[in-house]
Amino acid sequence: MRDLRRQQMLTISDVAAQARISRGMLSKIENGQVSTSLDTLAKLAAALGISLGRLFANYDVPGGGAQLVKAGEGMQVVRRGTKRGHTYHLLAYDKGPKKTFEPFLVTMDDASEVFPSFEHPGMEFIYVLEGRIEYRHGKQTYLLDPGDSLSFRGEIPHGPERLIETPIRLLSVITYGPTDDV
Repeated sequence: MRDLRRQQMLTISDVAAQARISRGMLSKIENGQVSTSLDTLAKLAAALGISLGRLFANYDVPGGGAQLVKAGEGMQVVRRGTKRGHTYHLLAYDKGPKKTFEPFLVTMDDASEVFPSFEHPGMEFIYVLEGRIEYRHGKQTYLLDPGDSLSFRGEIPHGPERLIETPIRLLSVITYGPTDDV
């Protein structure tokens, strides 16, 4: 409350008079020395020209904990295909007992081979950043250029059918539902 008051360059006297409470009471409220009624808080919010909800906007907000992976620092992981010229860089990881998603930066070069198929639980989304690839899902193939995306169910056989222009870099995000075993 004090920060909001100071941002508006209002004095304790200004806000207290507008809210019809004493300056001493407002000072105690701002310093956390007293609990007050919702009615008084509503009057203070009105005096500051904000909603009651805005008054509590930053109250008890979790500290965060986002994961930052700087360019080129994604953990290289071994997955099916790694032996054949594909590299997989994990861009984030879930903490806890069950994964909900896996984002990878996949790179394929001239030495890469195509695969008979991949299968896994969940949904997969791929987004081509560089190169051209013919990608198979089930019995259908899709020609993908930079900027193209493809999403599909992971339990249906899928994978690169033909590497047309290398190097190929694509973002692959696999999401898992509550019943998927990972």
